[in-house]
Amino acid sequence: MGRFRRHMYGEYRQEFSTDESYNAAYRKVKKIKGFYSHLKVYIIVNIIIIVSNLNRDFFGHNIYDSRLFDWHTYSTAFYWGIALGIHAFTVFGPDLFFNEDWEQKKIQKYMDKKTSNTNKWE
Repeated sequence: MGRFRRHMYGEYRQEFSTDESYNAAYRKVKKIKGFYSHLKVYIIVNIIIIVSNLNRDFFGHNIYDSRLFDWHTYSTAFYWGIALGIHAFTVFGPDLFFNEDWEQKKIQKYMDKKTSNTNKWE
């Protein structure tokens, strides 16, 4: 976070630090920001790796003799992509199926079921 934004939000941090929804939203935004930073580094580093592997023996050879179709050229991107997918699932995945609305609906459903069962015999 930049110095200006840190100073600007520093004044309001005391006000929002006790608010549970603010803290949850802040943690969620930090996770999303971390994922996008990871994605940015993934793209930049893998472009450098792939281009450097392709340019090593590309000139003066047949296209099939170059490293264009070599597994070693893309293996880092593949395995790091799996790790990036896992990171994406931890950031975005759990909220796809079991978000807070779902949780509140289930709680309300079981509470209604419990009250209807207790009133059944009265």
